[in-house]
Amino acid sequence: MLPRESRLCHRQDFSTVYSKGIRKNTSHLALRALHHQQDTQLPQDRDNLEPFISTRIGISISKKVSKKAVVRNRIKRQIRAILRQMLPFISKGWDIVIVVKPTAKECNYDEFLQQLEKLLAQAEVLDGYSRGSLL
Repeated sequence: MLPRESRLCHRQDFSTVYSKGIRKNTSHLALRALHHQQDTQLPQDRDNLEPFISTRIGISISKKVSKKAVVRNRIKRQIRAILRQMLPFISKGWDIVIVVKPTAKECNYDEFLQQLEKLLAQAEVLDGYSRGSLL
């Protein structure tokens, strides 16, 4: 699992990222990303700053990918594992939604890794990341 402060959980947050965020696509995945400062003003009290500073990530996968929950959950676990390793290299202050396309059913871990690297690089979200950083 991703750390609690790095999870995008609420429907309202997903909707905001979908409506206002930037869009990048590959053959098996789509990315929506929204920088916090583009969307909202930071609160005055410093105790409630954590959701605005940390990067939050959500994964969206529909039944169009597979009717079987086992398959959908396997894909989500693989994507979460990759994102957990990449999290230190992702810039702070982003809300990111990874949308899994129906063609992703045939993908393996390495293909997801390549596609996520490509998407995050296109969205200019990565800081100081190189392929060897995860090894």
